[in-house]
Amino acid sequence: MITDARVLREGFVPNDVVHRDHEVNSLSRVLRPITDGEPTEPALVTGPSGTGKTTITKFVVSRLRETVRDVAAVHLNCWQSYSRFKATYEILGALGESVDVRRRSTPHDELLDRLAAYDGPPVIVTLDEADQLEDSRLVYDLYRLPTFSIVLVTNDEAELLAGLDERVRSRLHTAETVHVDAYHTAELVDILAARVEHGLVRDAVTDAHLHRMADAGGGDARVALSILRSAARRADRAGVDRLADDHVEAAIPEGHRDVRTKNLNALRPQQRTVYEILVEAGELAPKELYDRYRERVEDPRTKRTVRSWLQKLTHYDLVAASGEGPSRTYAAVPAHSTTE
Repeated sequence: MITDARVLREGFVPNDVVHRDHEVNSLSRVLRPITDGEPTEPALVTGPSGTGKTTITKFVVSRLRETVRDVAAVHLNCWQSYSRFKATYEILGALGESVDVRRRSTPHDELLDRLAAYDGPPVIVTLDEADQLEDSRLVYDLYRLPTFSIVLVTNDEAELLAGLDERVRSRLHTAETVHVDAYHTAELVDILAARVEHGLVRDAVTDAHLHRMADAGGGDARVALSILRSAARRADRAGVDRLADDHVEAAIPEGHRDVRTKNLNALRPQQRTVYEILVEAGELAPKELYDRYRERVEDPRTKRTVRSWLQKLTHYDLVAASGEGPSRTYAAVPAHSTTE
């Protein structure tokens, strides 16, 4: 059944990004000056989860580097590299500039000096999930260095900008925004069909199955691809070379669960604490949630930071928000409500 498992993986970057020509061209235009050795303005890539933001960015940067080979690129996931020190260290590491840096004892100013002293080819730094940065000064650090071009990837531009200090926010007023909308079902069908063509045996999936999986994806390519991957694995284990209805139907809740599990596993310890408090309590107002959070952790973050976490958890369907203003409450989304 499966001829190339790479094609079915979430992080796979295809040779052509289906139904994203406008977004690809827009980001390519923003980064084009780097091909002439000129600095670029920052770029913002925004949109809901599962709309191809990361794929678009990786595709455009990869294609640019094929055109101009003397360009370096660093793709940083800010879920993991959320502190200013760690993010700077990871950037230096990707550029081969952190060989003798001691992570526990090297002052951050020394890392910045190394970044400023970097004399290699121009660098495109993508800060994926940029709203998860705990210290927005990293954006300013990179912005002031002409060798570095910045691409910020986030679910919501307004939320990202609200969490930045004024100095950084003012620098981003010139940023070009590339907004990516949720996929229509027909678009997801085409995406799935392309993965099937290159990753499964011929005639493995019917059009009806593609439409069923795309519809179950609800506009989210991550979910739709997870369903396809689960269905293909079921058929592969059964030793057959065509998907059956029961493979697809069983894969739908499984695909949703896989995406949900990955989102939960990506949470940092304190973010997980916030989520677990909501699981236990059912529904809480922001103040009560924050008070309980402060009681459980040794080094609590600010209310603004926790609020940004809640917004992120909402984007990933782990938390639901109800009401506005003083009447706003948050509740954990039950696992079964994200499946069919």
